Amino acid sequence: MITSQVRFEHIARRYEQLGYWEPLTLGEQLKMAAQKYQRQVAVVEDNTRLTYAELDLAVDRLAAGLFRLGIHSGDNVVVQLPNSIAFITVCFALFRIGARPILALPSHREAELDAIFQLAEPVAYVIPPSFLGFDYEKTADFLMTRHSSVKFLITDGQGRKSIDLNQLPAAPVAFERPPSHKDIALFLLSGGTTGTPKLIPKIHAAYAYNAKATAKRCGLTDRSVYLAVLSIAHDYPLCCPGILGTLFTGGTAVLCKTASYEEAFPLIARERVTITAIVPAIAAVWLEALAEDETAEAASLEVVLVGAAKLEKETAKQLIAGLGCKLQQGYGLGEGITCFTSLDDDEEIACSCQGRPVSPADEIKIVDENGDEVPAGEFGELIERGPYTFLGYYKAPELNRQCFTADGFFRTGDRARLTPAGNIQIEGRIREQINRAGENVVPAETETYLRKYKGVKDAAVLGLPDENLGERTCAFLIADNRTITLADIGKFFRELGIAQYKMPDQIEFIDSFPLTNVGKVDKKKLRAMARQ
Repeated sequence: MITSQVRFEHIARRYEQLGYWEPLTLGEQLKMAAQKYQRQVAVVEDNTRLTYAELDLAVDRLAAGLFRLGIHSGDNVVVQLPNSIAFITVCFALFRIGARPILALPSHREAELDAIFQLAEPVAYVIPPSFLGFDYEKTADFLMTRHSSVKFLITDGQGRKSIDLNQLPAAPVAFERPPSHKDIALFLLSGGTTGTPKLIPKIHAAYAYNAKATAKRCGLTDRSVYLAVLSIAHDYPLCCPGILGTLFTGGTAVLCKTASYEEAFPLIARERVTITAIVPAIAAVWLEALAEDETAEAASLEVVLVGAAKLEKETAKQLIAGLGCKLQQGYGLGEGITCFTSLDDDEEIACSCQGRPVSPADEIKIVDENGDEVPAGEFGELIERGPYTFLGYYKAPELNRQCFTADGFFRTGDRARLTPAGNIQIEGRIREQINRAGENVVPAETETYLRKYKGVKDAAVLGLPDENLGERTCAFLIADNRTITLADIGKFFRELGIAQYKMPDQIEFIDSFPLTNVGKVDKKKLRAMARQ
């Protein structure tokens, strides 16, 4: 188990007694929704529409086919599919069997996948034959020669040497051991950039509660139409409230293959989308495209969710004005806590805060480097525990000892503070602080100042080794004017009354930032570019 069995049972019993954990698996949650919303449209992909009854039947048939193939309870299965009905049916079919999907991103390649396979020893690998021009079967050939645990290569469609999931026999079958709501449902992949994959186990009952609590905070109902533009292999568009929150409340999930403006906005208009979730980098692209598109139609959109990275207040206000809808900012991580502002928060809160935990049972503290709580309103590391916080990374005992406090709080590594109203404000990562000649520079703070400079569209700040300073501050700028100098920035900082040690020591110009798989600026790549 992911933690000592005695401790896990104690935690499970507590959350069951408090009513947060229902005695239902994710597969049973979908079946319950299908019984209630049978004829309503559950999911849309291109021109294909499935009602709840049709989706539930497709899941049952696929579960039978996968079980007859040889996938059983407790097996790990790597699922690397784009946003598609197949993604949803495969995952729910595995939930019903008791097998555990490991959600790889479509953008993962041989290096990441090789490490995942080494750690998880999956029995099957589910892929599209190709997607956006990439040949996934070629990657599968490489992986299957290196990992003998993989018995089945399954594709959504006809592949060269694979099993077509659409052709599996669908006769009913009795599974040998129905899964429990306390079992591991799936594994998310950590969004870190260390290069070493970390598998995040999610429990059926806990993950269902996470989805439902977030759906409630975001106002989802059986009339909601949710557009998934981010890869639903991520926690945020899968469960916060995402696909699961939408399906468990009777709404309609519309699947978008990419987050491009050209693909997303026609779907918003056609499907009368009411809510979608994006990251700040996508918000900036959409705003730029909206400014040039007089025919854009997004009147149905009621709420836009923004999370996964810091959203500047000015961009937040532009988003509200440009889309003509409410903004909910969020903060969360696959390991645990989910926060969102509320629909009835005023615009100032929506534009400047990342909200409050979605569950009354979520516990948060802001602590200093010694683990002591900081005075009210001051910044420190956010630590948390609650009914859907995970209990440890898969097969990583040493890392788990480092990541949790003695009383079970997860160390997020995020620098945060609590406002007097109880909202969280995130200011980057604790470990991202730059130690410049003994002074701590917070990259997110310097980035905010740089974005205020005329002509600077965006900024990314990072630390580089320096013989004299220990670390020097390097700023990558996306700017209209590439003649900006350090002297110009220094003068600007002085005019703002900002300490000079917070200004950059080095400026680099760039057309666009490289992004990680979760849409955050990839500072690891920027650091390598700066050193060149």
